[in-house]
Amino acid sequence: MIIPVILCGGSGTRLWPLSRKSYPKQLLALTGEQTLLQQTVSRLRGLQDVGAPIVICNEEHRFLVAEQLRAVMDEPCTIILEPIGRNTCPAVTIAALHGLTVAEDVSLLVLPADHLIADVPVFLEAVHRADSYAVQNKLVTFGIKPTAPETGYGYIKAGAECGAGYELDCFVEKPDLQTAVSYVDSGDYHWNSGMFLFRAKAFLAELVQFNSEMLECCREAYKKSQRDLDFLRLDKEKFSQCPDDSIDYAVMEKTKNGVVIPVDPGWSDIGSWSALWEVGVQDENGNVTSGDVITYDTSNSYIHAENRLVATAGLDHHIVVETSDAILVADKDHVQDVKQLVQQLKVQDRSETNLHRRVYRPWGSYEGVSFGERFQVKLITVNPGSILSLQMHHHRAEHWVVVSGTARITKGDDVFVLSENESTFIPLGVTHRLENPGVIPLELIEVQSGSYLGEDDIVRFEDQYGRVEG
Repeated sequence: MIIPVILCGGSGTRLWPLSRKSYPKQLLALTGEQTLLQQTVSRLRGLQDVGAPIVICNEEHRFLVAEQLRAVMDEPCTIILEPIGRNTCPAVTIAALHGLTVAEDVSLLVLPADHLIADVPVFLEAVHRADSYAVQNKLVTFGIKPTAPETGYGYIKAGAECGAGYELDCFVEKPDLQTAVSYVDSGDYHWNSGMFLFRAKAFLAELVQFNSEMLECCREAYKKSQRDLDFLRLDKEKFSQCPDDSIDYAVMEKTKNGVVIPVDPGWSDIGSWSALWEVGVQDENGNVTSGDVITYDTSNSYIHAENRLVATAGLDHHIVVETSDAILVADKDHVQDVKQLVQQLKVQDRSETNLHRRVYRPWGSYEGVSFGERFQVKLITVNPGSILSLQMHHHRAEHWVVVSGTARITKGDDVFVLSENESTFIPLGVTHRLENPGVIPLELIEVQSGSYLGEDDIVRFEDQYGRVEG
């Protein structure tokens, strides 16, 4: 049996301002109606003898991940929560330990959640070829046939031919342009896709040789894990002690049992705005546009509008991305420098690195509309059947006006229903709860007023999502 392991961590800072810490690129629909995570899961439907995926994500993203998976899957999967990021090798190790509880001879198909694969049948055929090596206890990596001397990817050097694949010679870091040209010209190098297939037992046998400390920390973190609603929450203390290392460094560079399977499935890691331009549908001027966009004398550019009209004139080879609270303008040759912009925002403690104006919660979302020194206005959307926590605030009062749908309100000892254009006032210090008992989304305007309006001014008495804060 093959169990897919979906690595859903990462922040995708090079795709700021769309990708942010609380809503990273794998959870965004960048190349179609489905998000990158949903596309990753959906393309597995053509595999034979495949089990439900193991999805490993940051606990901050757990409800978003669960909702996106429910939208595209017929059966539940295992969602394992990392209390802290520790790179790919500890995540895969945890997945291997969990996989062995399903079957002793289980193979793991390790897939990043944020990659694009255009030709799914080619990819699935490569997985089939790789499985013939995995059952021999080989550790298989998928090498992407390079189409250009790309300096943004790491490379894998293939060794001697062995059947439908090659012995794994070595991994190399992202090269400079001259080195990348020599790699492509040689025909011996492939882009490192970050995708793997191997028996769980074979992987753990290699890890015990090369990093027994990591294996022991992961064993303890998994052993002490606890069920939390639909999630498996790793022990924070033990997992935090785990060495921070990638599967490439920790295992694949050291193993003598590595195999490279070359494949050309129209792959991209969507690692930058220029990558999105490359995989997008270009018009007669070489532009890729999304949203309400008007161009004049503009060519070879990527222009994305989220909330308003974006008009360009006289641009060539540019990236323009508009969101509700930030606009990025960059030359395509400098898209890797977006990470430096994000770093500056972090130094300045700007909220734009973490949150969008619309913030998602397990019950729905809220979006800032206006704010001042002692007030703020939000648009709150509650999903059908969802309910917020029973809570109170020490420093603010709230006025709710229903825009659409039906709201069931708990205010102190009273429970009542509000319909469109009806409202209620929640005084400071009064316990309250909001619920959508209907079958359509509930939208309401919330006007907050008080001396402190931070999201941490919430005292929860009951919460069906197991939250302490946030």
